[in-house]
Amino acid sequence: MDLNKVMLIGNITQDPEVRTTPSGISVTSFGLATNLVWNDQSGNKQEKVEFHNIVAWRRLAEIMGQYLHKGSKIYIEGRLQTSSWDDQSGNKKYRTEVIADNMIMLDRKGDFGGGGGQSAQSQPQSNEPSYSPAPQPASGNSQTTEEEIKVEDIPF
Repeated sequence: MDLNKVMLIGNITQDPEVRTTPSGISVTSFGLATNLVWNDQSGNKQEKVEFHNIVAWRRLAEIMGQYLHKGSKIYIEGRLQTSSWDDQSGNKKYRTEVIADNMIMLDRKGDFGGGGGQSAQSQPQSNEPSYSPAPQPASGNSQTTEEEIKVEDIPF
């Protein structure tokens, strides 16, 4: 059995670039930064940033182009794909990308114009992504810091 699965939570490093192929299929690409923070042996805080190339196709690409922008915090689910080519000097070049199948916007409503936890998903079986907003937290007592979960919001 093989598995090629990537799950990332990070911030978009530049506004998504939306293009259309000659056959009319939408494709979006952008960078995503993920941070790792830890304390070293002497107790000093250390931080390392990784940069990822994200690519999305079809309806998911259109949604990303419409709702995402530099600084947006998102969850991305997808698979790794590496391409290679020869540059003008004849040197072999490689580029590894995350091909996105699912995306959840993690910005709260009002933050950067974000969607407050909305998700978009690509269904590999049909090659047509679907878009469905995530359940919104219940508006209850303002003194409670935890979100109330309603039974009808549970997806199973």
